[in-house]
Amino acid sequence: MLRLVDINTYYGPSHVLQDLSLEVEKGEIVCLLGANAAGKTTTMKTIFGLVRPNSGSILFEDKPVEKKATGEIVQSGLALVPESRRIFPRMSVKENLEMGAYIRSNRKEIDADLDHVCQIFPRLRERLKQYAGTMSGGEQQMLAMGRAIMSRPKMICMDEPSMGLSPKLVETVFDTILRIRDEGMTIFLVEQNASMALSLADRGYVLQTGKIVLSDSAKNLLTNDLVRQAYLGG
Repeated sequence: MLRLVDINTYYGPSHVLQDLSLEVEKGEIVCLLGANAAGKTTTMKTIFGLVRPNSGSILFEDKPVEKKATGEIVQSGLALVPESRRIFPRMSVKENLEMGAYIRSNRKEIDADLDHVCQIFPRLRERLKQYAGTMSGGEQQMLAMGRAIMSRPKMICMDEPSMGLSPKLVETVFDTILRIRDEGMTIFLVEQNASMALSLADRGYVLQTGKIVLSDSAKNLLTNDLVRQAYLGG
């Protein structure tokens, strides 16, 4: 469904992503693991056209998107849950969710999806009129995920969804990711919490200083010595 082929991305003279290749099949949860500054967020920005690769191809449903504007990429069926959530703090929860549907026009369908998001995240229904910036970090993460769902994507990319959350809220977020996948969504997950990510993913990639150094099933990565020493404390 999503394929990156020999991606090279630079920030000025810094070669951040080096011949990076990965793929995500329909219906999968695929995680990209790596330490800080490994290039995980740059990978996500490159997929969404926020950073342009110097070379390589990005294919979504076999169509090249590496030269498209971010809005066109979203319209093609990709949605982003960005790092640090990036909600609109001075807008209400409902307004934030409706922003996720800005590319859509059928009001009846938008209202139906708004109700569906509130079924997934009952806390949001209780706070529809509340300013988003006054909510807790966990609630804001739910809002960011709900906002992505509102675009009716074919695939959701999530950048560090567990960042800054308590262990209990991390479990809630990952349970929700599984629920979304069970409803038919394909998910690409960038994450530092390797144990949690691999516990729910089908496959994973390990990124070090801009290069993919490992790729395997999540089950095999959980028992891989390099992964255990670097990310699982074993």
